[in-house]
This record gives sequence, structure tokens and C-alpha cells, in this order.
Amino acid sequence: MRRSDREVTDPKQIRDIIDHCTCCRLGFWDGQEVYILPLNFGYEEADGKRVFYFHSAKEGRKIDLIAKAPRVGFELDTNYKLNEAETACGHSARFQSVIGTGTVRFVTEEDERRSALCSLMRHNTGRADWAFPSERLNAVAVYRLDVETLSAKEHA
Repeated sequence: MRRSDREVTDPKQIRDIIDHCTCCRLGFWDGQEVYILPLNFGYEEADGKRVFYFHSAKEGRKIDLIAKAPRVGFELDTNYKLNEAETACGHSARFQSVIGTGTVRFVTEEDERRSALCSLMRHNTGRADWAFPSERLNAVAVYRLDVETLSAKEHA
């Protein structure tokens, strides 16, 4: 990271940044171009490993790319605010962001699918006590991003 004075390394602070984000952008490379998607998400940490969960329709370009090219980059950001100044070059912005890389794979086991969807709902609603009937659970694709690299940045 070029600006090490803005780097966030404290795991609790990184978790706080992620908790305040509402969108995770996944970037796929299909061999010819980059395909970037904004997605809502759930997030879990266990045994020092970070995992993001997503869901969507069972078909489409991202589903094809997960099967074909599961290595991705990701980005989240929050708390953007323009710091105004008298001159254009004096303006700056405050923000918090997280970027990284990882591998996406489909979640096929029913208990993990339910847990993943509860994680999404907890992140978006604050509640985790949701029920998912089997027919609804089976109507969506559920996938996870296993984080391999991650860095966080904050500019106040």
C-alpha cells in the first residue's frame, strides 16, 4: 500500500468497516475483459479465515464465470464524505475501504446454504433468526468467496 499512514491492520477495525458496507463488488476476468458486479453480502470470520457469502439467480454471466474463472478481486467502501476546500486541488475525500482477492465457489450443502443466507440477512437486517423453506432455498444460487488477500484503508 502506497499510503501506509492510511492502512488499517487491526482486525476489529477491519471488521467494523466491513460491517458498515452495504455492497461488495466482485471483479471477474473472463480471459478478454473484466466483469464487475455489485452484490449484497454476508460476512463471516472463523479460525482466522474470512468468507463472504452471496446469492443470486441460478443462471447468468456471473454463474458461468464462477464455474469457469473463480479467482476474483473484491472491493467494499463506506463512509465517503467530500472534504471541500477553496481550490479544486484542495478538495479531498474521507472514506474507508477494503480490497482483496480470493476464490469463489458454489455452496451446495444445505446446512451451509442456510447459514450463508442467514449471514446475508444478519448483515442487512441485524437479525439472524430467519427460516428458509427448502423450495426457496433451492431456488437460488449460493456462493462463497474465500478471502486470500485483504487490505483496508481509511482516510479521515
